[in-house]
Order: sequence, then structure tokens, then C-alpha cells
Amino acid sequence: MPSKPAVARTIPALRKAIAGFKTGKKTVALVPTMGALHAGHLALVDRAARLADRVVVSIFVNPAQFAPHEDLASYPRRFQQDLGALARHRVHLVWAPSVNVMYPDGFATRIVPEGVATVGLEDAFRPHFFAGVTTVVAKLLTQCLPDVAVFGEKDYQQLQVVTQLSRDLNLPVKIVGAAVVRERDGLALSSRNVYLSPEERAIAPVLHRVLKDCAGKLRQGRPLPSVLTEGRAAIERAGFVLDYLEARYADTLQPVTSSRNGRLRLLVAAKLGQTRLIDNISA
Repeated sequence: MPSKPAVARTIPALRKAIAGFKTGKKTVALVPTMGALHAGHLALVDRAARLADRVVVSIFVNPAQFAPHEDLASYPRRFQQDLGALARHRVHLVWAPSVNVMYPDGFATRIVPEGVATVGLEDAFRPHFFAGVTTVVAKLLTQCLPDVAVFGEKDYQQLQVVTQLSRDLNLPVKIVGAAVVRERDGLALSSRNVYLSPEERAIAPVLHRVLKDCAGKLRQGRPLPSVLTEGRAAIERAGFVLDYLEARYADTLQPVTSSRNGRLRLLVAAKLGQTRLIDNISA
């Protein structure tokens, strides 16, 4: 049976492990997660292993990115199962701090991002979210000192925000995006998929199907406004409560102007029952 990776739970233990990697002239890749690992996370781990000599996976459910009405208390936590899953992949260290280690008494610093964090997508519906994400990611990057950090494209706006964070703060780390991993029916893998009832799970792939249908219509030259109107209606007919279905320029996430002059990304967020799902594809 594969052995579970080493676990660091304190800053001194983490720094000792990272110093050992650096002393040995090894490159380090970080995969930040909130645990409840699935095949999508493990694909990020495998990508990281191809990019660096040593792989660090952080497991920390970050309270700073949850609003009071969101699912912090019920967010799936299964640390021992996560360690077992990581044992089958090339992982050299798991960084698993407690909330008190990450945000000790007196902690009073927060990053408030702008730019791609304020384009009216996730930020419009979760205004607290990106301040929590960028604060914890900045801490993780300065704690683990990776050469590379790997994030999934499923959280596409988050990927762009973290990329801007690294660039703006001159952090010596390369941010790498990894493709969305999907179920066979197209549903993007997410730790929150476990919340779906069997009936909701059968409906959930509609999001990806609508995205693909919209992308196909755009490639045929159909007008963007009508394509999005039809897509939004299809999502709502399936039983979702839609937050947004938008087409944006892939690099800036700014709204698409009448003249298409850049790569496009279609992004969607919608609630099915009590579960909020997000997805995106290139268009």
C-alpha cells in the first residue's frame, strides 16, 4: 500500500520541509486545495509533478472566502481519505494548517483585489470572495515559496485573479492553469457535487451542454446577444436559478464589444436546489 505523504501543520515544520527542498536545489510546485479531493484535484497534482521536482498540496478550508450564509460549516472535510488519495500520486508534502495557524489572534491584513476581480461575474454574487481568496493564496505562496502553483480552470475568474495577484505583487512564482476535468456526461468535477440529489445530478450536465451549444452557435456567426438569451432560457427551463451566463474576453474578462477582437470565454453560474455550480469553456 502506498505510504501517505508527510504532513506539516505548523509554520516552523513547513519552513523546515521547504528549506530541505530548496537546499537540495529542487524546484517546488504548490497545489492549493480545500480538501475533499476528487479526480480534478488529482489532475492538478499530476500536472504539478510534471512541472517541478517536489509537490506540495495545501489542504485548508478557508473561512475568509465564505459569506455567513454560505456552506462553511457543511463543506465536505475528509482529511484521511484525502491523504490516502494523495499517496497514489507524487506528493512530497501536505500543508494542513489550522484556522488559528493561518489567521492567528490579531491577524488584521487583507488583500482587496480589483481588475479581473471586479468585472461583474463571481464578484457580483459573492462580493466577499476574492478578498478571501487572494489573502489566503498570498499567504500560501509566501509560506510555501513554490516555483510554480497550479490552479484549475473550472474557477476561471479565480485563476485570472490569482495570476494578476502574482504579477502585481512581483511574486517569484509561475501561475499555471489546468484544464477542467469532467464526468463522462460533461459535468465539471467539484467538491460540492456531493450535495446534488440523484434527480439534480441528472439535470446538472445541462450547464455544460448549454455552454457547448452557445459556443457552436457563436462559431457559426450567430449574434452574441441572441445566443446568450437562448442559453439563459435553456438553463432556467432545466430548473436552475441562473446567476449569470456571459461571454467575456478570456484574458481580461471584460464584456465583449461588437467587434470580436480577442479570445472569448463563456462562463456560467447557477443554483440547482441548494447547490451552486459554475462552469466555463472557450468560445
